[in-house]
Amino acid sequence: MTKEDIVKQSLQQFLLHGIRKITIQQIIACMGISTKTVYKYFKSKEELLEACLTMHYQGFKLTLDEYIQQDLNPVMMFLNLFQNSLEEDFKAAPVFYHDLNYYYPNLQDKIQAKELSGYGTYMLQSLNKGIEQGFIIPGINPPVVLHTFNILYRSITRSNEYIKYDLSPFELAANSITVYLRGICTTEGLRILNSIKSPLL
Repeated sequence: MTKEDIVKQSLQQFLLHGIRKITIQQIIACMGISTKTVYKYFKSKEELLEACLTMHYQGFKLTLDEYIQQDLNPVMMFLNLFQNSLEEDFKAAPVFYHDLNYYYPNLQDKIQAKELSGYGTYMLQSLNKGIEQGFIIPGINPPVVLHTFNILYRSITRSNEYIKYDLSPFELAANSITVYLRGICTTEGLRILNSIKSPLL
C-alpha cells in the first residue's frame, strides 16, 4: 500500500468517525497493514491528519479551478460554489468538523492558507466583475461582502449556531447565504438566480 493510499483511506475514516477519539489502530483496521507501515511515513497521528487535510482541501481546490475555467457568471459561480461546498462538507460526519475546529484549528488554518491561497483574490475579482457586468449592485465593499459570506458559511458548517432550528444545511443556507446573495444582486442578477434550479433557492 502506497503512502497516498494510506492518506486517502485515512481521510475517509476521519470524515466518518471524527478525529479525536479514533486511533491509528482503528484507522488502519480495514487496510490490512500494520501500525509500523503508517509510522514509516508519518511520525504521529497529527502528521497523518495534516496529510489528510491537505488531500481534502486539494480536492476543494480542484472544484474552484473548474469554476475558474468555466468562466461562469459571478452570481452563478457563487451559488454553485456554496452548493458544491455544502455537498462536500456534509459527506463528513458532524463530529469531524467539530474535532477539527475545536482541537486542531491552527492545523486547519495552516492547510487552508497553503492550499487555498490566491482564491480569495479570485472571489474578490468575481464580485468586482459582477458589479461591472451589472449583476451585483454597485457601492458594496467586496472584501466585507466576501468576509460576510465566509462568516455565514462557517456558522452553518463549523458551529452549532442554528442547531435549534432542526433544518438541513441547504435549508439553513437558503435562509442565510442565499438571502444575502439575493441582497447584493441587481434585477438582472436576481433574474439569473431565479432561472437556476438549486436546493439553495
